[in-house]
Amino acid sequence: MPVILSVSLLADDTGAAMLHSNNGVLVNKSPAPASLAIFPDDLIETPKDAAARIELSGSAADINTETVVQYEAEELVLDHGTVSVNTSRAFRVRVGCITVTPVNSDWTQYDVTDLDGKVTVSALKNDVYIDTHSKSPQDVKHGANKNRDIVRESERKSREEKCAGAVPQPDHLAGAGAIMNSPYVKWPTVAGIGAIACLGLCHDDDPISPSKPTK
Repeated sequence: MPVILSVSLLADDTGAAMLHSNNGVLVNKSPAPASLAIFPDDLIETPKDAAARIELSGSAADINTETVVQYEAEELVLDHGTVSVNTSRAFRVRVGCITVTPVNSDWTQYDVTDLDGKVTVSALKNDVYIDTHSKSPQDVKHGANKNRDIVRESERKSREEKCAGAVPQPDHLAGAGAIMNSPYVKWPTVAGIGAIACLGLCHDDDPISPSKPTK
């Protein structure tokens, strides 16, 4: 138990999560193994016929085919494509100047699609907010100058993405130069993250999200 707790704290401190993927998925432009620990600012790309799943304590996100996202500790930054989120910790999705956030900390499932400059949000379980920010991406992070709308459970709403929201490419390779690259830290952390994710997500027999998100 002390070992599990210490690893849990380490995972929380670094914002680490687990990525599960099939053939062809890239992390920071490099091919990803079937399971990989990822950290804030890591870039994930799923080509055609490939998909991935991010698991962390209390949340999971399915990354659909032909999608590009950047992982952050409390949100995904979606460049284009579709993600399906299931969370009890208000895990967000940001698309340029638009942020999608669960209304409360109850288990919430929602899809976000960004195609051709149009952002579509589907609330599958519980309600989510759509916050549209009027200025720069910096305002998005600070919650400044926003217009808020709500998508009720079973509803779908769309917004035009008028703010440049391209995901910046990380200036590092996966894990390069980081303390987490050490095998004495990385592999215990990987095991701990997996245990944490299961504790938070394995309580229900229902699938965490559809294999192909609703559009």
